[in-house]
Amino acid sequence: MLTHLHIQNYALITRLDINFSEGFSVLTGETGAGKSIILGALALVLGARADSKAITDGEDKCIIEATFKGLRDNGQGTQEIIIRRELYTNGKSRSFVDDSVVTLQELKVLANRLIDIHSQHANLLIENVDFQLGIVDAMASNAPLMADYTEKYEAYLAAQEQLNRLQSLARKSRQDADYIQFRFKQLDEANLQAGELEELEQEQYALSHAEEIRTALETAVEALTNENVGALEVLRSCRLEQVAPELQERIESARIELQDIAEEAERKLNRVEMDPERLQWVEERIDTLNTLLHKFSLETIDDLIKERDQLAEQVQRLDSFDFDIEQAEKELASRRQVLTQAAGRLTKSRQAVVPSISGKLTEGLTQLGVPHAKIEIPVTATPDFTPTGCDEVQILFAANLNQTLRPVSEVASGGEISRLMLCIKALIASTKGLPTIIFDEIDTGVSGNIATRMAMIMREMAASRQIIAITHLPQIAALGDHQYKVYKADNSTRTETHIRLLNDEERVAEIATMLSGNQATEAALTTAKQLLGYK
Repeated sequence: MLTHLHIQNYALITRLDINFSEGFSVLTGETGAGKSIILGALALVLGARADSKAITDGEDKCIIEATFKGLRDNGQGTQEIIIRRELYTNGKSRSFVDDSVVTLQELKVLANRLIDIHSQHANLLIENVDFQLGIVDAMASNAPLMADYTEKYEAYLAAQEQLNRLQSLARKSRQDADYIQFRFKQLDEANLQAGELEELEQEQYALSHAEEIRTALETAVEALTNENVGALEVLRSCRLEQVAPELQERIESARIELQDIAEEAERKLNRVEMDPERLQWVEERIDTLNTLLHKFSLETIDDLIKERDQLAEQVQRLDSFDFDIEQAEKELASRRQVLTQAAGRLTKSRQAVVPSISGKLTEGLTQLGVPHAKIEIPVTATPDFTPTGCDEVQILFAANLNQTLRPVSEVASGGEISRLMLCIKALIASTKGLPTIIFDEIDTGVSGNIATRMAMIMREMAASRQIIAITHLPQIAALGDHQYKVYKADNSTRTETHIRLLNDEERVAEIATMLSGNQATEAALTTAKQLLGYK
């Protein structure tokens, strides 16, 4: 349950600290006193969207901290959880659980296990078919069935996507078949070899400059091997063994190296060919390869080879699509069958529980002053699978005798919707196991004895969990175990919102004021005491 709330620099609140107790607590105060501000701060610390405009004027950041106490995982003792949210003027915020930084999503997951806030706008949820289906699933304890269905639904969608992809590829491939085969044939007939272009360009240079190369090699061989003036012959004539043996050794080493150079130059000379036909073929081959590179907008022969191989795969797949599609259709049919079974289990569980839900909601509305209320919750099939199964649920409502059942959002008044929502919350509270529920003016549209009955329902709910109600009705305020007053007060610089726990005398005065207006009359004070005595 929520045990403490700390708010600092949020809207009209400079600093606020308030402790909450178990049981049924009520928050009262004049319109505009700041009840919604406190609730907004609590929603923020639980993961609601942050707005830097909420920071008190002139401050750099606001801090909201909520302390919860609940059962440990082993069910023994209590565990305190402190959640803190810090919001900065630049729009950024940080969230902490027990001083450890958490993501906003992690914060929301935790908050959903700790508290449920029924805001003034939550009554609009009754118009939402997903919300109505959620009521049925909560009462049917369908979480395991829903998890099983979700797993099979995702597998079904994946199989469907695979089939659609294959069918799309097959259509495109068949449309492009001639073009794909033409491109593949061009590359396949080219007999591409990795590194070929570089080798051909070297050969082209050698063939086109054969005469120059031959002349250069002949000159080198002659300079080295001439019997009279060649470098080798000159070196052989050197005899320095006696006078400078170290020089003679180096000369001999140089002679051996030049001898090797001369032999290699002669071998190259013998390989130099004047072959115009080969040169023509090489140039044509280079031209062919460059043409293919340009046509396919690629840079290297390796790229062309890769493109050829990919086209070969596409050509091969043209004949295999029918088989792949047939296999994908079988897989989809199999997935559909198991999904249908999972959806059927969900449908059966929902159909089993809706009579009980209808009966309990009708009974609750009768207690809340709608004696002729009638509710039915038909479970109808959807045209196809949905993320929540194959069912559509819609609450049908009639408030009067012989009135046709119609969707609740079309025929229920504001007060009737408020009473229905309270009955729904009371019905599903135990299934969710939430330790704290906050009602923000769920009593909209009701008064008098009906308000008292609504308060009694909230008191019953508070026997097993913490209930906090924000209300303007004295009948509800009087039945709370604890009453907090929210009010505004001026200081030297600004108007601020405050909250305090009322003692017994203050409660009498506050409820009397709620009954009669600003001035609590004697009659109002007497009535307030009588209302407080109902507890």
